[in-house]
Amino acid sequence: MRDYQEEARLDALYQLKLLNTSPTESFDRITRMASQIFGLPVAAVSLTDHDRQWFKSRVGVDHTSIPRDRAPCAQVTASSALLVIEDLHADPYYAESVLGRAGTRFYAGAPLITSDGYGLGALCVLGTEPRQATPRELAALVDLAAMVMAQIELQHAFGHVDPVSGLPTRTQFRDDLIDLARDHPGEQRLAVVVDLARDDQISRITRVLGGARVDEMIREATRSLLKVLKPTRSAYHVGPAQLAFLSPPGIEQVAYLQALQLEFERIRASSSVRFVTNVAIGVRPFVLGEMPADDVLRGAASAAQDARGADGAIALYSSSSDTAHQRQYGLLRDFGTALEMTDQLRLVYQPRIDLTTGRCVGAEALLRWRHPRLGDVSPAEFIPLIEQTSLARQTTQWVVDAAMEQLADWGGTGAAVALSVNISAANLGEADFVQRIQFGLLKRGLRPDQLEIELTESAIMEQPEKAMAVLRELDAAGIRLAIDDFGTGHSSLAYLQQLPARVLKIDQAFIRNLTEPSGPDFVLVETMIGLAHRLGYLVVAEGIETAEAAAILTELQCEEAQGFWFARPMEAEQFAEWLEERQGTPSLLVA
Repeated sequence: MRDYQEEARLDALYQLKLLNTSPTESFDRITRMASQIFGLPVAAVSLTDHDRQWFKSRVGVDHTSIPRDRAPCAQVTASSALLVIEDLHADPYYAESVLGRAGTRFYAGAPLITSDGYGLGALCVLGTEPRQATPRELAALVDLAAMVMAQIELQHAFGHVDPVSGLPTRTQFRDDLIDLARDHPGEQRLAVVVDLARDDQISRITRVLGGARVDEMIREATRSLLKVLKPTRSAYHVGPAQLAFLSPPGIEQVAYLQALQLEFERIRASSSVRFVTNVAIGVRPFVLGEMPADDVLRGAASAAQDARGADGAIALYSSSSDTAHQRQYGLLRDFGTALEMTDQLRLVYQPRIDLTTGRCVGAEALLRWRHPRLGDVSPAEFIPLIEQTSLARQTTQWVVDAAMEQLADWGGTGAAVALSVNISAANLGEADFVQRIQFGLLKRGLRPDQLEIELTESAIMEQPEKAMAVLRELDAAGIRLAIDDFGTGHSSLAYLQQLPARVLKIDQAFIRNLTEPSGPDFVLVETMIGLAHRLGYLVVAEGIETAEAAAILTELQCEEAQGFWFARPMEAEQFAEWLEERQGTPSLLVA
């Protein structure tokens, strides 16, 4: 029975994750107070492990632990009662103890007891002369021991231990790193983040097997990691599926990374989820005291994302990659503000030309962003970021509204103008998307055929059934539809046959090197145009930059084109002037 109780007590101690952790100011403050109240040189928060007394906090002593055998704190732990030894040398049991032989004469210890009744150790004071303790001193010692326990349980309860893995959390990682920097400034270390699975993999496991399976995956990974790390090393649970740890000091970086690679290959080989997850490991070298703890962890997590290219891959922190990620985050944050401002976003217009007549038959409205600090930001940089967030809906709405406003302005001068605008896959999930466009046209007195909606192959194939329904609804409303960037996605011919779109735009990647009627580019473009015509599409070629490309496309009976050879994207006023000069009339007739 006694062995069982001791096992349960040790389990309670280990669950609190206090052993082998750095001293912290919250405990040191209480220890100093005990020393001052008794007027004694030595005080400690002493935790009773299976074979030693380990000092979580100490005043007046250099070593961090002593053997448990004949340690007075072990008796306090076992009895859960206050213990006073007025003279260790006069006590036959303790006279030959480690403390007695070291010259300790006086001892007083108050028990540290959990709310479940388990004794963890003692808050003790020691002196080199025999003495008595007053009732007031002992009462203060008991109160201070209760404060130590309150601090321990508060730390455990409020975000310092993860309930799933049982590991210290990100908060504890931060606190421990601060303590390490205080004790070992200038020491070089490696921070390692193990990212167990991608977000979509976690979502898939949760959807199919439930959240409990994800919890078991994390516990399994925790057990494997703790087997790799020495007992004196700590692991941390720093993200939903991210574990972290620090390297020992003084290691050789390349050899350490190679050893990590081998260890994690072994862990993965025994993982129950090895076929449905991808482990990625990020490593950030740093110097204690030279970088905030949050930056250390963020950098290692960023490196783990860089390692996502291959399962079990390890990536070292890259400042250039990290800078790029920070820029992306900053752009996303600032773009939300730009949508609310009136002076950052604007549309420019690139003409679409009938290759047979040379007339301008339309224009594509293109979004541009002039950042107040960064200047012009390329749409190739910010649009892919936006399309992956909730900003996609607002952005499309801004572009559509701005395009319709411009159509209304041009219509006021008697021009019949057609504009095409791009939408993203995210817009296909909006139940009121078509209704919003119809309302915008009606409010401004515009005809539906003055607006053309462009959607990429990839966006269509992300949600083919939903895309089909939305496109049919747009077509029924009289709004023209175009498939953008054709040839770069993975569209199905079966869907191409069914889509109500009537315009197919060949991506500029196939047009850019089209200089003579031969070679692979020519064959591809010829095939795409022929296929599109047989399926009933009008073909538009994008990115024409040379007279040769324009001539070849005309010969291949491509109906329309846009590109720098004809005109670059222009501001609204510049476009109107260009159109009037080119065609001798302000009208822009719909083909």
